[in-house]
Amino acid sequence: MKKLLLLFVVLFGISAKAQIPGSSMHCGYDFTSYLVLHVHEQGNEDNIKNLKVTVVDSLGRDLINVNNMYSWSNANKPLEFSLNYKIDDNNKRLVEGATVTKERWFFPFAKDNYLLSVANTFKADSFSVKVEDTTGTYKPVIIQLYAYNMYVLCSNESRDAAMKFGRKMNKPLEIVLEKQ
Repeated sequence: MKKLLLLFVVLFGISAKAQIPGSSMHCGYDFTSYLVLHVHEQGNEDNIKNLKVTVVDSLGRDLINVNNMYSWSNANKPLEFSLNYKIDDNNKRLVEGATVTKERWFFPFAKDNYLLSVANTFKADSFSVKVEDTTGTYKPVIIQLYAYNMYVLCSNESRDAAMKFGRKMNKPLEIVLEKQ
């Protein structure tokens, strides 16, 4: 009986420690990563607007987010990128061309780029990104994705220390389009 009581006290102590604020930090982006794309033409760093940008499989077919397998949003729809946008003082989306005193990007890490929220379990190496211009100005292109293309916004110090060498994390995938 004493051993059972001791086990209960130890487990209760560990559980209580885990409940103390600040003892286990959680991030607003837990379980989520982002793919961020900087799509522009050679010699111009401005992002090209109004493109259709989707994740495709090895056959070039749009990847469908079946039962939120790949992303926590837009279940049973193709994984399609959207442009980041600016918000106002009240966190409301700004209309194009409007200005306010405290404008900022909705996703500050993405700036003026295309982005897509994916689950941390997303196997980027198995898929590609397809960029299509619906106006016909630019040639369509398919670019292979890699795990290092993902923005992992919640991390720990040991993982960050291991990433000091090699390619920098959380850098947009640069895609340069050619005119038709």
